[in-house]
Amino acid sequence: MWEAVQSSALAKYGALTAVTVVSIVLLRKWIAGGVCRSRARLDGKTVLITGANTGIGKETAKDMAQRGARVVMACRDLTRAEKAAADIRQATGNGNVVVRHLDLASLYSVRQFAKEYLVTEERLDILINNAGVMMCPKWLTEDGYETQLAVNHLGHFLLTNLLLPKLKLSSPSRVVNVSSIAHRGGKIHFDDLCFDKMPYNSLVSYRQSKLANVLFSRELAHRLRGTGVTSYSLHPGVIRTELSRHVETWFPMLKALLTAPSILLMKTPWEGAQTSIYCAVTEGLEDNDCALKEPAPEGRDDLVAQRLWEVSARLVGYSEER
Repeated sequence: MWEAVQSSALAKYGALTAVTVVSIVLLRKWIAGGVCRSRARLDGKTVLITGANTGIGKETAKDMAQRGARVVMACRDLTRAEKAAADIRQATGNGNVVVRHLDLASLYSVRQFAKEYLVTEERLDILINNAGVMMCPKWLTEDGYETQLAVNHLGHFLLTNLLLPKLKLSSPSRVVNVSSIAHRGGKIHFDDLCFDKMPYNSLVSYRQSKLANVLFSRELAHRLRGTGVTSYSLHPGVIRTELSRHVETWFPMLKALLTAPSILLMKTPWEGAQTSIYCAVTEGLEDNDCALKEPAPEGRDDLVAQRLWEVSARLVGYSEER
């Protein structure tokens, strides 16, 4: 009798274990999300990616190189960028991967980068505004702007506008802005964009910058209608990258607590890059007027998008008439 009870218990344990394993596998597959199935080649085309030395930026750069593109990696840390570029060249066999210095926290650096690019590069078929910071302390850039607003939005706003001549010359071309689901619940604080008056909250600031990405993409698409240049914004998912380093610094135990669960509950950089890659290469997106996923209502406000464009242009000193 004891053996029969033991056998029954083992069977139930085995069945429970099997169900658990299957559930974990299904959960992991759901979290991983889709994979870009496009086999589009990019031979003869040039792709520029900001923040391409690590995380989803590096994985995106690798994919573009595998497709035969000339890949320009625009990065602040040249040492890390050169190492990442060497890794990509070796992995893909594509030697046409170059590194250029770009510090998005410096409007001077953005202008110098764009000036050099326009002179030295023949094309710009895909611009992927990928670089970003998340929930950092309140730092001001050399231009006096709050860092998350400056790096995540203003730097990319100026860069994209300065490179528009090359994008138009290379049309059909695309601008891909890496935003976040964090734009939901965000607000553009026009009266205090850099939190000089209200108490600084890193999450509120981050949400503002990610909402700015969505609104910028929306207004850019409106302004470029008919030029052959199209604009997209995306949420890559929750990913295991260095982006969370500031949060982990504030809460040291968080990193330890999340290490094991993150393997299950967060995307890898390769998985997270799939949405950027999809927006960059999938055929027919130019002819699709419908968003695959609607942004939050605050990301669909055309009046706010237009006002943000005008304010951003003033802050970075950009004029379309110059």
